Amino acid sequence: MFQPRRDYTYLMPVHFGGSLFDPETVVTQRSTSLALSYETERESLEHYIPEGFELLAPEVQVNFSKFTEINWMQGGQYNLINVAAPVRFHGEKDQVDGAYTLVVWENKTAPILGGREQTGIPKIYAEIEDLHIVRPHYATTVSYEGNTFLTMDFEATGAVTGGDLEAVKTQFASMNTLGWRYIPKVGAPGAELSQFVLYPQGMEVESAQAGLGTLQWTELTPMQNPAQYYIINSLAALPVKRVTQAVLAEGTAVLRAMGARVIE
Repeated sequence: MFQPRRDYTYLMPVHFGGSLFDPETVVTQRSTSLALSYETERESLEHYIPEGFELLAPEVQVNFSKFTEINWMQGGQYNLINVAAPVRFHGEKDQVDGAYTLVVWENKTAPILGGREQTGIPKIYAEIEDLHIVRPHYATTVSYEGNTFLTMDFEATGAVTGGDLEAVKTQFASMNTLGWRYIPKVGAPGAELSQFVLYPQGMEVESAQAGLGTLQWTELTPMQNPAQYYIINSLAALPVKRVTQAVLAEGTAVLRAMGARVIE
């Protein structure tokens, strides 16, 4: 009869097997990322920041990424929208500054499953368009079953060079991504597992463009998106006071998936 190995890591369904756990495993992938950040109302954003965290700035960070040449997907690709806020975690053992992940949308199943179960990142599905490019204009849309709920637009104004490029490289090189790994009980309310996770990752930026960025959230009805409408509408309700950063970067993303750890 099947028995899981203690030195293996598994995803469901477990009985077909897993892989040897290697804490030094590094996921690499080519990345084109459009990062937009905007100021919003602090009190409204704090509704979505768990106790134990401190919101460092009333800022929403929205990042589109197209990943290609992914080593663990044998050269496959997928698109991602990451929504986060800058925080400090105040734990009994850990004090960590990073980006608390509000939600991640991805357009492939495989990265959703691993990200949710192994590293506590709240990943869900959406259709995410590749960047539409008519230089200097870039745009993408995010939708669910034909209902668009996010549009992002970027107009490049010039290459980032010199000290400014070094600053972008430093910003992207090491990012403390923080997630809430929550597994509900079966047949009862509450959590079977509830823990905060630090998932170290970064991007080796090779080139970047500065520009003007805008985004638009569109509320959806339960009929249009029954499983996600309340998430989308909560984000849409946060006012966009001003865009604080807009940058388009090219490079290699480096994710230390097996180096994630629970923070306390």
